[in-house]
Amino acid sequence: MTSQGLHQLEARLARDLEDLCYPPANWVPGRDHAGEDVADAVIVGGGMCGLVAWFALSRAGIRNVRIIDRNPAGQEGPWVTYARMETLRSPKTLTGPASGLPSLTFQAWYRSQFGQDAWNALDKIPRPMWMDYLSWYRRVLQIPVENGVTLDHVEPADGLLRLHLTGAAQASILTRKLVMATGRDGTGAPQIPDFVDGLDCALWAHSSDPIDFAALKGRRVAVVGVGASAIDNAAEALEAGAAEVRHLIRRARMPTINKFMGIGSYGFTCGYAGMTDAWKWRFMRYSFETQTPPPRGSTLRVSRHANAHFHFGKAIASVRQAGQGMAVHFTDGTRLETDFLILGTGFTVDPMSRTEFGEAASDILLWQDVYTPPPGEESRDLGLFPYLGPDFTFRTKRPGCTDWLGHVYCFNYGSTVSLGKTSGDIPAVSIGGEWLGREMARKLYLEDIDHHWQVLQDYASPELMGDEWQASDLPVASLSHAG
Repeated sequence: MTSQGLHQLEARLARDLEDLCYPPANWVPGRDHAGEDVADAVIVGGGMCGLVAWFALSRAGIRNVRIIDRNPAGQEGPWVTYARMETLRSPKTLTGPASGLPSLTFQAWYRSQFGQDAWNALDKIPRPMWMDYLSWYRRVLQIPVENGVTLDHVEPADGLLRLHLTGAAQASILTRKLVMATGRDGTGAPQIPDFVDGLDCALWAHSSDPIDFAALKGRRVAVVGVGASAIDNAAEALEAGAAEVRHLIRRARMPTINKFMGIGSYGFTCGYAGMTDAWKWRFMRYSFETQTPPPRGSTLRVSRHANAHFHFGKAIASVRQAGQGMAVHFTDGTRLETDFLILGTGFTVDPMSRTEFGEAASDILLWQDVYTPPPGEESRDLGLFPYLGPDFTFRTKRPGCTDWLGHVYCFNYGSTVSLGKTSGDIPAVSIGGEWLGREMARKLYLEDIDHHWQVLQDYASPELMGDEWQASDLPVASLSHAG
């Protein structure tokens, strides 16, 4: 590993940005409200999507932007908190958040430190290393993430948004636009099945919770689900010395094909937003129904343990505490005794669970409010996704009452059904960022159209000084002929 190579890469990146005339001038007129400064935008979330959003806005000339994250520096996003896979699923060659700059890619970052041979030998990107790369990305682009700051509540304020914060120097700030770059659970919450209601919370955890895996040594563990997070948590428990780990899988068989992998392209990413609602629903429902399988490497990480078990067709009817553990009862009449339950049940998408918006959360327009699928294509889960505008903004069920929701950008997993996978997954996140920057620039400019019209009229910097030419009369003969 060499720091000299990284220094050279950073110098190259700085030159690339200079050649692209970055950063551009800030063209958005400054605002204040009753003597209080107003930000052009505030981004909530300093993980991958938040960083990409900030860079996209900066490149668009929207410079008065704040970015906050509730976690300490270096712990933004899931990568070193609740993500427990050994490597990323995405191929190492994807350009991810690089926004079209070769010197900003993970590949360039890795090769500059470890060399070409190491890059050739690398299979998948180690998860903690991806966090290291994002921290470097933040540093070299000088993205001013304010860590330890939480957004508690949003409310309208004379055409602006007032954000109430915890952990910031100011208890509240004003902004024109709000970007919710809050990740997988950004428009929802961990999905907790009803069957754990009343169960001692010491006996179970969601896969996104902090889990003391060392305390599971010698104990029986059951994991609900077989998605990527379920598999990764099972592997952690096995490697910590669990006596047994049993996957409890509702499906009759293991999903094996990642359907979207077969159609991933620039065309799909851009074309999805232009589909009719019927086509969007059909594509996403099919993806949800077929389910994305866990990565092969992660699955082998579990199955190489003799005390790992996969039980299919085991839908849970109820869970009851029994002694120091619990008895899991299945709909087929069978039961299982275990000591600890891990819920690999994913996240809900339900704006009502987001306390930041208060009562206005119930006014966010959802897919179920707009689209009625044909018989056989029903999906409660898809129906709960927000029905967004083409620029990532929320729409309201009550025009004239909560129109301020249209100044909030859903740049997280909640945008999936409306706009595709452009604000959460590595493959298309740069496209999503560029899209966000372009659309916000459009809105801000039009909102300030009177100002820009006045700027046009007032502009008086001449390009010609008057000494570049001399006026001449036409020759007399030419004048006579014309007469």
